Amino acid sequence: MDTEYHTAPNRHFRTGSSAILTFMSLRSAAKRLLALAVLLTPPSALGASPARAKARAASSVLQSRQLWATINICNPQDQPDILGVRGSMPSDGHPKDRMYMSFRLQYLNSTTKHWADLAGSTPSFISVGSGGARQGGQSFQLMPATGKPAFTLRGLVEFQWRRGKMVLESTRRPTTAGHVSLAGADPSGFSAATCQIG
Repeated sequence: MDTEYHTAPNRHFRTGSSAILTFMSLRSAAKRLLALAVLLTPPSALGASPARAKARAASSVLQSRQLWATINICNPQDQPDILGVRGSMPSDGHPKDRMYMSFRLQYLNSTTKHWADLAGSTPSFISVGSGGARQGGQSFQLMPATGKPAFTLRGLVEFQWRRGKMVLESTRRPTTAGHVSLAGADPSGFSAATCQIG
């Protein structure tokens, strides 16, 4: 069985026909100037700004120091065989965009020396809010097999920034050490990249 927890913080005209003619001529001149400006604008610049803005926003969140994952519970005495994974993600700067996380466990295959998903830890996304940076987490109850060697485990957190049903950006981060959880760490302040249980 696993449990979930998450927390918010780790824009006078003249009257008569002469006035109408004057207003219309000014408006026509404005239209001609606008058309000329469009003709003189390089094609690459038309519509490029939104794309660049989106790229800058994506680069900003993906490189942020507020984007991380950590193990904040690793088989403590008061929670035996419990492993907790916590993530942190920055806002993309749009208050109406929502942020989501999913959590899974992976084990280190002793033969291939590669990380593989732990069966039974199929992730599902949970909303952790919108606005500023947010943290979220999930704890997993493990059942080690008697007589088997301990497994080395890590967490993998997937992050999504969404606008309505559209995913604007997504990325993953494996757990690393040296992070501060706003809630759930046991003992307080605990942060690790991996955890051995068994």
